[in-house]
Amino acid sequence: MNPSKPRVIKDYEKLDPEIQEKIKLEYPSGYSENLIYFNNKEGKRVSALPFETEDKYYLVRMTVYEAEKIIEDDDDYDSTGSLKDSAKEEYESKYSDDEFLSTETEAEEVADVADDNYDDDDDFDEEGADED
Repeated sequence: MNPSKPRVIKDYEKLDPEIQEKIKLEYPSGYSENLIYFNNKEGKRVSALPFETEDKYYLVRMTVYEAEKIIEDDDDYDSTGSLKDSAKEEYESKYSDDEFLSTETEAEEVADVADDNYDDDDDFDEEGADED
């Protein structure tokens, strides 16, 4: 993990559509099984989906319920919670030049530094955050 990359914690809904599409490619079987847990600056236990782009490390804040609901409501996923082949092909073609790192190996590293090294999204309302 490159320590000079900015680290950002952000809600899924507030991500650019391009980042959401790239996350779908990284997690074609859904998000809930890939969440990591950590204590934020206030000591609250939160869950997030780790994701890395060429220029940033993201922790996409979501609960298990939210992760499952996002997939359920997304037309790019089928009834079993898997990314449809048509969507996968479209996004792979669209982002074929982008590099994706394995989130399985990165997840533990991200969780270790989550407390103070990530910038919280400016628009995030701590009062509205769901805790697991």
